[in-house]
Amino acid sequence: MTTDWSDNIILAHLSDEPALSEELNSIADRIANTEDTQKPHVVLDFSRVTYINSSNVSQLLRLRKLLDAAGHELRLCGLTDDVWSVLIVTGLDRLFRFEPDTLTALAGLQIDRE
Repeated sequence: MTTDWSDNIILAHLSDEPALSEELNSIADRIANTEDTQKPHVVLDFSRVTYINSSNVSQLLRLRKLLDAAGHELRLCGLTDDVWSVLIVTGLDRLFRFEPDTLTALAGLQIDRE
C-alpha cells in the first residue's frame, strides 16, 4: 500500500506478487508523470516481500533512474534475507540505498534534506 508520507516522500509497504509488480508500476508511472521539481523521494518497505523476480528488479532500476534524473532518492528498507540475497547476487546491493526499517529511512531523508 502506497501512502504520501509527506509533501515530498512516498512510502510504500510492499507485499508479494502480483501486488508487488502492480505497486512498483504504479509508483514508477506516478514519478514519470510528475515534473522533476515536484517528484517525491520514495521509500519502499520490503518487510512483507519474500521473493523478487527479474521483472521486479527491472522495475526497481526504472524507478531509480527516474528519481536519479530528478535528483531525488529511492531507499529500500526491511529487506528479508531472500530478497537481500537476490540483490547481492545481481550486484544491485551497490546501486541502491538500504535502511533497516521505514523509520530510519524516513528520518534519513529528513536529515539529508536539511
